[in-house]
Amino acid sequence: MVEPVGNQYVVARPVYSENLFGEEYEKVHRYHKTFLDNLKLYFRCSSQKCKRIALSLLPIASWLPAYRCKEWMLSDIVSGVSTGLVAVLQGLAFALLANVPPSYGLYSAFFPVIIYFFFGTSRHISVGPFPVLSMMVGDVVTRLVPGDLGNSTLTNVSTTDEQKVMVAASITVLAGIFQLVLGILQVGFIVIYLSQSLISGFTTAAAIHIVVSQLKFMLQLKVPGFSGPLAMIYTLKNIFEQIEKTNIADLVTSLIILVIVFVVKEINERFKAKLPAPIPIELIVTVIAAGISYACSFKDKFKVDVVGKLEQGFQTPVAPDINVFQSCVGDGFSIAIVGFAIAFSVAKVYSIKHDYLIDGNQELIAFGLSNIVGGSFKGFATSTSLSRTGVQESTGGKTQIAGFLSAIIVMIVILAIGFLLEPLQKSVLAALALGNLKGMLMQFREVGILWKKDKYDCMIWLVTFVAAVLLGLDLGLAAAVGFELLTVIFRTQFPNCSLLANVGRSNIYKNRKDYADIYEPEGVKIFRCSAPVFFANVEFFKDKLIKAVGFNPLRVLRKRNKALRKIRKMLKKGELQVTPKGFIYTVNGITESDEELDNNRIEELDQPTNMADLPMQIDWNSDLPPNIRVPRIDVHSIILDFSAVTFLDVSAMRVLQQTLKEFIRINVDIYIVGVHDGFLDKLERCVFFDEELKSSMFFLTIHDAVLYILMKKDMATSPKFQPNKEKGSYDHYIINTDGGLRSREHMFPGETKF
Repeated sequence: MVEPVGNQYVVARPVYSENLFGEEYEKVHRYHKTFLDNLKLYFRCSSQKCKRIALSLLPIASWLPAYRCKEWMLSDIVSGVSTGLVAVLQGLAFALLANVPPSYGLYSAFFPVIIYFFFGTSRHISVGPFPVLSMMVGDVVTRLVPGDLGNSTLTNVSTTDEQKVMVAASITVLAGIFQLVLGILQVGFIVIYLSQSLISGFTTAAAIHIVVSQLKFMLQLKVPGFSGPLAMIYTLKNIFEQIEKTNIADLVTSLIILVIVFVVKEINERFKAKLPAPIPIELIVTVIAAGISYACSFKDKFKVDVVGKLEQGFQTPVAPDINVFQSCVGDGFSIAIVGFAIAFSVAKVYSIKHDYLIDGNQELIAFGLSNIVGGSFKGFATSTSLSRTGVQESTGGKTQIAGFLSAIIVMIVILAIGFLLEPLQKSVLAALALGNLKGMLMQFREVGILWKKDKYDCMIWLVTFVAAVLLGLDLGLAAAVGFELLTVIFRTQFPNCSLLANVGRSNIYKNRKDYADIYEPEGVKIFRCSAPVFFANVEFFKDKLIKAVGFNPLRVLRKRNKALRKIRKMLKKGELQVTPKGFIYTVNGITESDEELDNNRIEELDQPTNMADLPMQIDWNSDLPPNIRVPRIDVHSIILDFSAVTFLDVSAMRVLQQTLKEFIRINVDIYIVGVHDGFLDKLERCVFFDEELKSSMFFLTIHDAVLYILMKKDMATSPKFQPNKEKGSYDHYIINTDGGLRSREHMFPGETKF
């Protein structure tokens, strides 16, 4: 029964243990499906299921028939052309990051887009080269392509560029295979192990790698490729050793381009609400730079390094090199996971903004097929570019029709007008690549924010960044994931444990350190553990519980059993007499020291105290004979709040069972509250209960257990105190201001009835 009182409420119900609640309210029997049931359901076939599977595997079949030509076509055309022009330039620029000739970046901007058009579920992301993935591919290319062709272990190649292209294509196919397999196995959830802090730290470190890798193009220096741990340090060392050989024309050009790109991008960001579309600054500076370079013969006059001859037309597909597969399994998996994580996070942002659903598993399949096909045609790994996706969405793109049209623009460049970009300086492409890193580099600001919000997340960011910078992107990612999982283990292995107290004389219990107006029932300790209890943290849980109550139950039990042994011996010798007022010690000046005990006798001391043969029951908190010392304890009940304990494994269960028995054997009652459904059933299956530990110790809430303890205490001290006969439970009493109980008929305003 609930009685509203202003902005308060009053509840009247019985005090429930788990057993009493189960007796009064019968549970609905639910059939839990077995693994075999789920397997049968998964392989069951019907026409509706076949249609649903077909539509999920080919999403275009569901959205293309509903395409609104009159409303969306013009927007998609404008968006497709704008995105296509940006994709051409980014394809050329990011090819430098992948250590392959620029023209192969155009293939990465074409084939994956076509495949994603048919198989992807996001309507807005622009598929194609992404600087972080390009950098990861470039690391593999640097490691596997030797400087001396005679040492090559690769097959069917004759030049260094062909080697690089083959390695990049092979690692791309391998990453695509990983993505496809993960998608088929429906394990798209794997991306959850890459937290936002980890991705942010990793992409920031990748941006630093990209900056260092592009310095050789901006300065036009012959820097050998380094890979592995400290590769960035070696690269910087080599650059500074030959800094006097810098081509000033390339340096000046790249700096001018970089400043212009940064300034215009800032204008685009600040005035995006007023601009009809972002200013295509990459396209503008590329056209101007290529024109000036051609008109002024920069290549001949200043010896600048230019893009050179672009491959016209498409390459014939090639089979990936098995040697690369064998050498780069870890790299392929890293590229697959990072590429999917970035693409999925961007796709999720736009799906929420435009209110439609995306399928993580289908996205894995789409990107897997995109990379397999793209790698077969000598492209390199793709994901989605934040800037390119922003262009596609902000210029009015409604569906992947815009993406398809952007691929048509790239195809036109590949087949017809690519030669116009041949005079373009590579330093311009390097500057354009760096111009797209602003968002990643600005992520440094997150460190201070994360430190204030969550120090664990801040540490994940910092460790990921440092590991990726020093160890390289592949090993750095592995180290970052390992550290991230360690933080989860650390949080659960050393959980937050606290003592609770009643706040406001109601049914609310909070950390006793956080509030001034609290009530703690005398002799009652309420202990909360805010994590699962399992083999790794059960000893920590036990230590925290012992520290919270202020005594070690096993030590107290042994002291009591030792004392009983002495008392029996003294009674037998006549040195001790028992009177109604207590013990009388008849021998003066004689004391006994503690005995040395062997293991068998120690085990005897661990058993419950047995006073059946004594003429009286000993109150261990009263005066004892002067030569007997036993720790006094002022706790008679312990309530364990298990509302946050989501699971308890078998190892922890054994330790918990023994610990609870130690408390019970020294007459400290144990109550466990707030357990989740199925907890008691698991304890029954694991034979947790016996003569000492009974299921009656489990209560629904902390307040139920507290009221039960207080009523039990009042019943023991006051013969007149009796439970409600009609209900068979203690539902007519509330906590009094002095810690006792009062009938609910004599309530004061604002008090809570239970």
